[in-house]
Amino acid sequence: MDNFLIIRLSSLGDIIHTLPAFSALRKNFPEAKISWIVEEKGKEILSLVPGIDKTIIAHTTGWRLNTKKFWAEISNLKKELKNKDRVALDFQGLVKSGFIAFLSKAQKRIGFHRKNLREPLASVFYTERLEEIPEDIHVMRKNLKLLKLIGIDDDKLEFPVVLPVELTETVKSKLRELGHEEGKKLIILNVGAAWETKRWFPDKWVSFIERIRSKEFFLLLVWGNEEERELAIQISEKTHIPLSPPFSLKEVMALAKESSLLVSGDTFALQVACAFSRPVIGIFGPTNPQRNGPFRSQDRVAFHRLSCSYCYKRSCSSLECLKIITPEEVAALTLQSLKENV
Repeated sequence: MDNFLIIRLSSLGDIIHTLPAFSALRKNFPEAKISWIVEEKGKEILSLVPGIDKTIIAHTTGWRLNTKKFWAEISNLKKELKNKDRVALDFQGLVKSGFIAFLSKAQKRIGFHRKNLREPLASVFYTERLEEIPEDIHVMRKNLKLLKLIGIDDDKLEFPVVLPVELTETVKSKLRELGHEEGKKLIILNVGAAWETKRWFPDKWVSFIERIRSKEFFLLLVWGNEEERELAIQISEKTHIPLSPPFSLKEVMALAKESSLLVSGDTFALQVACAFSRPVIGIFGPTNPQRNGPFRSQDRVAFHRLSCSYCYKRSCSSLECLKIITPEEVAALTLQSLKENV
C-alpha cells in the first residue's frame, strides 16, 4: 500500500490552497495511507477534511537550535514521522519543512525547484525536485504540479471540506441574534488581516459601506484578533453595521459558506469563501492576486500594479498600493458581483 506524508505547516490560507493537491492524491491513490503534518492551528481545518488518515502536529514556531524545547520536539517528530517506505511531499518550501521531510526518513522526498522555494536551502533535503515553473501561476496549480513527480497530472481545483450540520446551525443562530433575516443577502466585510500591508483603511471601509448599503443586504463586520477587532469597532461606530461575535476558526468557515458575497483582503476568510464557491471581492496590496487571489470568473479583485508591486512586505512606510484603491471602485465591483450572482 502506498504511503504519503504531506508537509504544509501553515499558514491557514496556504493550507486551504494545498487541499486540491490532497484531493488529487487521494483520488489517484484511494487505498493509500496519507498523513499530514501541520502546526497546531491548522489541525482545525484538517479535521473537516475526510480522507486524511493521520494528522501530525508540529510545534515549529520559534525553533531555536540551542534550546531543550527544540530537541524535545525533534525527538517527538522523529517517532511520529519515521517511515522509510513513505513518500514525503513538501508543499511549504522552507528549511524547516524540508528538514521535517528529512526527519521522516522517507526514501523519496519531493519538493519544488530551488528557484521556486521561499528558502532555496530547503532543496538540499529533497531526493527529487520539480523542474522550475513560472511563479505567476496560482499557488494551487503550483501545488498540483508537484504531484507530477509521482505520476499525477491533474488540474482540478477541488476542496474536500465537510462542515458538520450542527456547526452550520450554530452560525445561523448567531446570525439571527445579530439581526439577519431569512432572504436577506449576507455580505461579509472582513476588515482585518495578519499583515498591516493587507489591511484597507477604516475611512475607506466607511465610505465603501455607505455606497453599498441597502435594505436587501445584511452587512456584517468580521474580525480575527484584538487588533482587527479595534479596526472593526471604528468602522462599526461610524456606520452602525453590526460587529461579529468572536467566531472560532471552524465557525468562520461556516460563515463564509453561508454568505452571498465576501469583501476581504488577502486573508484566510477570502481563501475559504473561494473554496466554497462563494463570490468574493478581493482587496490586494503587496501580494499578487494572480498567484494568491480568487480564481473563478464570478470573482473580482481591486488591485493596481505599481513599480513596487508583489513585494510581499509585512510593513511599509507608504502603503501606496492600498491607498490607490478607492471606495468607489470596490463598491462598483461589489454591486456588479451581486447583480451577476443573484
